[in-house]
Amino acid sequence: MSSETSPANCIGWAARDPSGVLSPIEFNRRIVANDDVSIKITHCGVCYADVAWTRNLHNDAKYPVVPGHEIVGTVKEVGPNVHRFKVGDHVGVGTYVNSCRDCEYCDDGMEINCVKGAVYTFNGVDTDGTVTKGGYSTSIVVHERYCYKIPDNLPSHLAAPLLCAGITVYTPMMRHNMNQPGKSLGVIGLGGLGHMAVLFGKAFGLKVTVLSTSISKKDEALNLLGADNFVLSSDEQQMKALANSLDFIVDTASGDHPIEPYMWLLKTYGAYALVGFPSEIKFSPASLSIGMKTFSGSIVGGTKTTQEMLEFCAANKIYPKVEIIPIQYANEAIERLLNRDVKYRFVIDIENSLN
Repeated sequence: MSSETSPANCIGWAARDPSGVLSPIEFNRRIVANDDVSIKITHCGVCYADVAWTRNLHNDAKYPVVPGHEIVGTVKEVGPNVHRFKVGDHVGVGTYVNSCRDCEYCDDGMEINCVKGAVYTFNGVDTDGTVTKGGYSTSIVVHERYCYKIPDNLPSHLAAPLLCAGITVYTPMMRHNMNQPGKSLGVIGLGGLGHMAVLFGKAFGLKVTVLSTSISKKDEALNLLGADNFVLSSDEQQMKALANSLDFIVDTASGDHPIEPYMWLLKTYGAYALVGFPSEIKFSPASLSIGMKTFSGSIVGGTKTTQEMLEFCAANKIYPKVEIIPIQYANEAIERLLNRDVKYRFVIDIENSLN
């Protein structure tokens, strides 16, 4: 499994130091083992995680870092034990590529919660001791368990963001039964994750309110994404008018923001799911206990839920809003991502710009 083929069987873009600047790199993907699938990558989404690890924001970057964990492509080779996939299949790879496959969470199809820790698609340490390298590259080799079937009617460039941004909001929405038509959903933040929460909310038949500190988001929330309501969260009167009116809240904001004002928007038995990463969470016990509310956190999802979500999106034509870019634009795209200048996900056209 740790054997390597001839040098330079893969081309990618990598960061070499905490500047995060990406430039071309050649490296080896492992030989296809019995349970592996080798994928020719056609598209890869750009996620904030790509910034975090290329710039060593968590102080654990293993340079060179080849980012990218919203990967879509076609199968070019399968191992002898692989029966779920065949050459030419339309497939995807998400945020992790391995787990113990033996603990209660792996057994339940929630490998992201693996007791021994899921192996992330890039900047992780794989079972053979090598550092994983992500989708800003021409190919990837993964165990078939962590490979997803992309429905034929789900275009590759639109499937890619579902494998992180999509599943990150879909998982807690399903866990907390936020798919009950007629109920009300509040979405905090309108970036890559937030816009997916709006699209899922509408597909579930919910009344969706977007909560944002930026009035400039109002038109796109209502007219582009189809939200039912927009509330400027810095306006106390608008917030007061919304008190005790929401069944659910999905909070996608990663910047520091007060939690307490939103807690009071929930109805009795309301559920609040945090998927962003502010530096701290602070609210009074009263805002949680009065009304018997639920506050929870969540990250991506398991293989079972991810496959289910892909099929749901294909069936209901739930398509992320994307801007397609060549790999040569990756550094500029990351700067624009940091400046929140993207509606709503960059997707790299690997097939036509990296070869």
